[in-house]
Amino acid sequence: MKMIEGGVCAAQGFTASGVHCGIRKNRDKRDLALIVSEKRAAAAAVYTQNLVKGAPLLVTKENLADGYASAVICNSGNANTCNANGVEIARDMCALVEKYTGVPAADVIVASTGVIGQPLDIAPIAGGMEALASGLGRDSLPAAEAILTTDTRVKSVAVEFSLDGKTARLGGIAKGSGMIHPNMATMLVFVTTDAAISPAMLQKALSADVKKSFNRVSVDGDTSTNDMCAILANGMAGNAEIAGEGADYDAFCAALNAVTSALCRMIARDGEGATKLVECALAGAKTQAVADAVSKSVICSSLVKAAMFGADANWGRVLCAIGYAGADVDVNKVDVAFRSAAGRVGVCKNGAGVPFSEEEAKKVLLEEEVVIEVNLNDGAYSSVAWGCDLTYDYVKINGDYRT
Repeated sequence: MKMIEGGVCAAQGFTASGVHCGIRKNRDKRDLALIVSEKRAAAAAVYTQNLVKGAPLLVTKENLADGYASAVICNSGNANTCNANGVEIARDMCALVEKYTGVPAADVIVASTGVIGQPLDIAPIAGGMEALASGLGRDSLPAAEAILTTDTRVKSVAVEFSLDGKTARLGGIAKGSGMIHPNMATMLVFVTTDAAISPAMLQKALSADVKKSFNRVSVDGDTSTNDMCAILANGMAGNAEIAGEGADYDAFCAALNAVTSALCRMIARDGEGATKLVECALAGAKTQAVADAVSKSVICSSLVKAAMFGADANWGRVLCAIGYAGADVDVNKVDVAFRSAAGRVGVCKNGAGVPFSEEEAKKVLLEEEVVIEVNLNDGAYSSVAWGCDLTYDYVKINGDYRT
């Protein structure tokens, strides 16, 4: 398996487009994205667990009931959530895809992201569809830009791997900067692949993957209302369809996780106001549930995040977060260290502090990517979770997000 360029257009048979249609006031910001598969594709998705769900999620669930889809349309700038006519608007967006691409409206994944509770007018979307459809091509960047909100950078990745002696590709784009918290999923993610896999196995792979990818990302502890991760698999790689578990299924899952994990890091690094990516690499847990709970508790801690912003080796905050994780942990066995490109500093052994240089620790924590190593020394399970630091700018961004 190797990393390649192309994002959602890396796989055979996929094209994408992105335009500014007028939902967002800033004409320099694209706000409408489209991804189309040349062939009808197996499809799967996972959604936010927030009880308040955007209308696009409800329509997408209806459209994916048969396990197939051929296109994705997504707008930014308006979440189409808590609107009386939200479902109607979402269905209208699907109908516009059919009108301009020929993809049946029932085969469209529809998504929206932006401000909650604001009416969404279909007029700018309808007005931008001709340009959107005519712009379909193999460059995924316009679509990747069009789904962003407060993001400061595009999130796109792809891999190439082997299935059944055939070369397959899998790529994805994502948006996510704020309202990011484990509970699948707290962002928008669109993945495409030319691998042949049945809808049932595709759903199984995606549902399992998010537990070790997007459910391990947190920026601010808020689970959004519109989040989904959707995947299309059009089978154009020519491999024998994956219809059950085995070597090919394992290879597919590995490729999927390579893409989703990379997107997780990009989302955490681009957290609203963030200056650094913070990763918790946890080892030595007695169960996977313990490993996941503890690693997520550490990267979700506001005090740990603030300490990372200040490059303060306040390891007691890490221990504190481990202690309230609700997991079966012997705190007298816990080791903690901080690691980055500048080096590694051990700060805690067997639940107690050890002598270390504050100056060296400061150098380690000043880097743009910091790893908090935690070893529970109590078993063979491990976990990785991703977050970011908590800065003054996070409050500035969200203090006037709507106005």
